[in-house]
Amino acid sequence: MSGAPALLPVLSAESGYDRARVTPGIVHLGIGAFCRAHIAFYVDEVLKVDPSWGIIGASLRRSATRDALAAQDFLYTLVVRSAGATETRVIGSVLNIFDAATQRDALLAAMADPQIRIVSLTITEKGYCHDPATGELDPVHPDIAHDLTHPDAPTSAPGLIVCALKRRFEAGVDPFTVLCCDNLPANGETTARVVRQFAALIDPMLSRRIAREVAFPSTMVDRIVPATTDEDRKFVFETAGFLDAWPVMTEPFTQWVIEDRFSNGRPPFERFGAQLVSDVRPFETMKLRMLNGSHSILAYLGYLAGYEFISDAIADPALHALIHDFMTHEVPSTLSQGRDELAAYRDALLARFLNPALRHRAWQIAMDGSQKLPQRLLGTIRHRLAEKAPFPRAALGVAAWMRYVSGTDEQGRPIDVRDPMADRLRFPVNSAISPDQLADRVLRIRDIFGDDLPRSEPFRAEVVSQLTSLVERGALETVRRLNAQYS
Repeated sequence: MSGAPALLPVLSAESGYDRARVTPGIVHLGIGAFCRAHIAFYVDEVLKVDPSWGIIGASLRRSATRDALAAQDFLYTLVVRSAGATETRVIGSVLNIFDAATQRDALLAAMADPQIRIVSLTITEKGYCHDPATGELDPVHPDIAHDLTHPDAPTSAPGLIVCALKRRFEAGVDPFTVLCCDNLPANGETTARVVRQFAALIDPMLSRRIAREVAFPSTMVDRIVPATTDEDRKFVFETAGFLDAWPVMTEPFTQWVIEDRFSNGRPPFERFGAQLVSDVRPFETMKLRMLNGSHSILAYLGYLAGYEFISDAIADPALHALIHDFMTHEVPSTLSQGRDELAAYRDALLARFLNPALRHRAWQIAMDGSQKLPQRLLGTIRHRLAEKAPFPRAALGVAAWMRYVSGTDEQGRPIDVRDPMADRLRFPVNSAISPDQLADRVLRIRDIFGDDLPRSEPFRAEVVSQLTSLVERGALETVRRLNAQYS
């Protein structure tokens, strides 16, 4: 196979396990770059002590990852980059990848196999076919509507999980654990709710059995993973000496916090750096509001200001001060951790954002903002409103998102907005639509803002004020003025 002969000697020399003895124990839905830099990395460590936890991956939307890795026996290179060093490692924990569009039956058969004890997911927020404002299943979502009429030929993640669990129950096989690793609030509970609600629409008894027997532990995952570029492929070839169709670039930092609730056994993740806890919520909320919230603000403002990469945006003194102050003055009161712990976390995040070796595009982080904002920024805003405390930086993040999804940048050039609600959001700011009107139109989208925020005059006034400044003065001047006002 192309690439495999060059990779296999490296794997056998460094992996610490015999890949020929590895058997699958996990099916992972949504096997993109993040999974391969994070979950598959931890599993690669686990295989040194227990070879029964290999991964079968599934691409739910596009077959590109499968097509690229199949030719190299699903091996790939993990490149860990910091400002001062670069390390490469071949990962062998992924044994196979199915394209759900063309290999649905094989995927469902794998999920129903007794060997599989965990089904994990990184399908992004939009993959759960739910209302981000409420966390409830969206029964009219096109994928859900399809799966309700074709329950044995599902296309959505909830449909696949329910179909596979039904097959296991009918065959007398113990259920797998459903392990969500996406940035959702209470992600295990949210996934459980969506899956049970879908099952109830097909068979209420099946839904009740899932509620009784299937574990949905919540998790918090953290590792910055940019999209792979041709330059990255060239780097691997020049430094490692072999061709890799789809290497993964990442940072040295990695964190995985998991609630220790499993239906059918689990790998010894804690032996390799994961934290097994009884309640993941404090970790999850801190990460969503500090890291992800800051990332989104930086992505929208940085893009509008003309910065392609996050490391370049955060190197701008005005943007650095804004993000520092957001994590110092607005987020901490909404979290349960102590001031010193949050200050240390803030400083670590700023250093990670500044990593010049990690070319993380603002445009990539800006994707799917309609699904991300409720978790990343609106929770902080709701908390601050309840405290009657100011939230200008979080509001600026929301306004920058509105400015971004309007579809044109500050030079009048089109923005390639990637969002499941893109058609509903694109209201170009021009002579016919003022910032005030744009804000009102977007705030009407209940799926994002719920019923409460559109009725909050302090919220609306702050967002309109920041959006007006973005339109009239541009991103950087708006940031500088805000910094000066609150210094």
